[in-house]
Amino acid sequence: MTRRRVLLLFGGRSAEHDVSRATAVAVASALDRSKYDVVPVAITTDGRWLLADDAVAQLEGARDALPAAFAVSGSPVELPSEPGRAELVKLGSGSPLAVDVVLPLLHGPYGEDGTVQGLLELAGLPYVGAGVLGSAVGMDKIMMKRAFAAAGLPQARYLALRDTHDAGEFADRVERELGLPCFVKPSNMGSSVGVSKVRTRAELTSAIAHAFGYDEWIIAEEAIVGREIEVAVLGDDPPEASVPGEVIPAADFYDYDDKYEDGKAQLLVPAPLPDAQALEVRDLAVRAFEACRCEAMARVDCFLRADGVFLLNELNTIPGFTPISMYPKLWGATGVSYSALLDRLIDLAVERHARRIRRAGRQR
Repeated sequence: MTRRRVLLLFGGRSAEHDVSRATAVAVASALDRSKYDVVPVAITTDGRWLLADDAVAQLEGARDALPAAFAVSGSPVELPSEPGRAELVKLGSGSPLAVDVVLPLLHGPYGEDGTVQGLLELAGLPYVGAGVLGSAVGMDKIMMKRAFAAAGLPQARYLALRDTHDAGEFADRVERELGLPCFVKPSNMGSSVGVSKVRTRAELTSAIAHAFGYDEWIIAEEAIVGREIEVAVLGDDPPEASVPGEVIPAADFYDYDDKYEDGKAQLLVPAPLPDAQALEVRDLAVRAFEACRCEAMARVDCFLRADGVFLLNELNTIPGFTPISMYPKLWGATGVSYSALLDRLIDLAVERHARRIRRAGRQR
């Protein structure tokens, strides 16, 4: 069997750079080397693309490494100049480094938001995950919530603000319309980066300024008292939903440290839910996935209130694949192993690329 050459694209310019590196460690360790040749390429925090010549050995020996254990080195590489050719990078000698599929492991802006997906479309390369539209909608919390609302899906109340508008007036509206406590978040960010739970007006003012440090648009959401339920979605037309899982945060909410550093949060897989509620939340996850025009994969996060009502929180189109991440855990509990999950995602990428090529609009 001919092995596919898979380009692992990791790092990136966002605040989730280290999360991406941790994900790359886990994914590269799980890819079946009898099926795939792994080509690691890093994007530095200042936007340089590196061909990580010595990264393969580090990845193979770092199955359970934390982000600090993953050091990237190598030489700068060039972006493609001829769309449609399977050459994402070029070696120093000028010879092409051909790849069959790209696996973007980039979390947050400049990677999960449709920017890299657009580059890969122009380069004519198959890639894993949602397309340009689904990635952009899934990254921007405001647009995501508008998509949920248009589809009639239940969610928490929220307010949005751009940094060109008055923060004091916005804080007044938040107190009046949402009440305290509430959450303040950057609109374009993940992994709980820039997120604050606020209980007082002083904390609200500080949280608004903090969130604006990550994005020009921010969002305030009412605080929902309830259980945190997550569902993994896989596939396309129709997508499939995993068994649900439950997150019991160690902190006041499921923050960055809980997700990637100390790992003290409890992840209950499957979630202790009655069958009817498990089916309901799985259906809700698929509807959210479709409302945002997602493809291939996403993790959908919900709240379950004490009255039995599910509310959507958000979805992530490139969910974490670290050893403690929920997405692979959920599919493992549903009967899809880590390596089989990666196989499925790569196959989906190749199939979608073939469909898009057939509808490229070219006249022959």
